Amino acid sequence: MGVANRLDLTLRLVQGSDRVSVSELSHRLGVSEMTVRRDLDALERQGLVRRVHGGAVATRAREEGAGFCAREPWQAATKDRLGAAVAAMVEPGSRVLLDAGTTTVHVAEHLAERAPLTVAVVSLQAAVRLADRPGIELLIVGGRSRPGEQSLVGPLALRTIEALAFDCFVLSIGGVHAEYGWSEFSLDDAAVKQAALAQSDRTIAVADATKLGVRAFSQVAAVGAVDVFVTDSAAQDAATHPNGPLTLSALRDAGVHTVLA
Repeated sequence: MGVANRLDLTLRLVQGSDRVSVSELSHRLGVSEMTVRRDLDALERQGLVRRVHGGAVATRAREEGAGFCAREPWQAATKDRLGAAVAAMVEPGSRVLLDAGTTTVHVAEHLAERAPLTVAVVSLQAAVRLADRPGIELLIVGGRSRPGEQSLVGPLALRTIEALAFDCFVLSIGGVHAEYGWSEFSLDDAAVKQAALAQSDRTIAVADATKLGVRAFSQVAAVGAVDVFVTDSAAQDAATHPNGPLTLSALRDAGVHTVLA
């Protein structure tokens, strides 16, 4: 697992718990405790976590600590490749609901190439990428902007999504687990994703390989709830992603078409 990928997942795991131990992170990430300690030191120097005896805690509220700006630069090339692969699956003329996340921002960049499209977004970051793009009818789902993420959540966002129907939902996810299914670190984000799944004819999930085997805080849906899953080819390498092959196998068994980009 690359350093940037590992730091990304380590940060999100710390943010998803009141406190996480070095041994737990070592087991989850499949790396030595010495490597975990080095990574936690690096995150602490950035002010993103605070080291405590035997582990780490978040330095800020969960809502803010693992924010979009902190994660956006990590693995940008991989995320852009995934974004291009997802956008290529969207048919021109479709009504698309685009989820929030650092990867779906790259999807937004490439969706302009698939115009004409109607694209509804639950991310202020994605809205900026799509505003005034030729052939894109942009709808911004209302709601509360979640601090640090600029994802739109809450009752207003849910009511707006429930009042619309979409041909395709592009789902960004915190984790996908062979048994637990699709899950997210935030309850608010999980609720928005559940509403979006219910209102969409087709769902394309996208996440980098570090998310495979991860069981985040709030379950979104069972493994077979999506139609297509796009991830990077490293997911099939058990040496770098121990949970990757097992998770991919579970997805395929559940009827999910998996694409390695």
